[in-house]
Amino acid sequence: MSKTRTRTDRETRATDDHHQSVRLWLRLLTCTSLIEGEVRRRLRTTFGVTLPRYDLMSQLERHPEGLKMTELSRRMMVTGGNVTGITDQLVEEGLVLRDASPADRRAYLLKLTPKGRRTFGEMARAHEPWIVELFDGLSDAEKERLHALLAALKTHVLTVSRHDTPPA
Repeated sequence: MSKTRTRTDRETRATDDHHQSVRLWLRLLTCTSLIEGEVRRRLRTTFGVTLPRYDLMSQLERHPEGLKMTELSRRMMVTGGNVTGITDQLVEEGLVLRDASPADRRAYLLKLTPKGRRTFGEMARAHEPWIVELFDGLSDAEKERLHALLAALKTHVLTVSRHDTPPA
């Protein structure tokens, strides 16, 4: 006799007794986790790279002038130690370089090397179609409506929260 396995996720915690807002929040978390998990899997199997490495390279690609470690840490919303560990690996592989900061001799600017730009370019060209595929279950009109609804939610949360600026 085969056992049927039920998929559990954050949303399965919700019951009809929970407020609609709680059920919605859990659905958003579940969708985010599912999409992120699939992107992580594809990056790992296609390129042998982790999502944090991809994210760090993505930040550097957007800032060819370079970023300090503290700025990278803030943008990625991770500790400086995490950024240092990832950076050390990428420097060793010749994908990132540390340049002395002209404004602060104690600091370094991290930049993609030409090899790093090529490598990231390959990953980015694959990444976009993955995201498109994952959202293809919605029509263009549904995607536009969802985007607008999430913008309204974001605005409201920023209004009621103590944060002056939205996270990157």
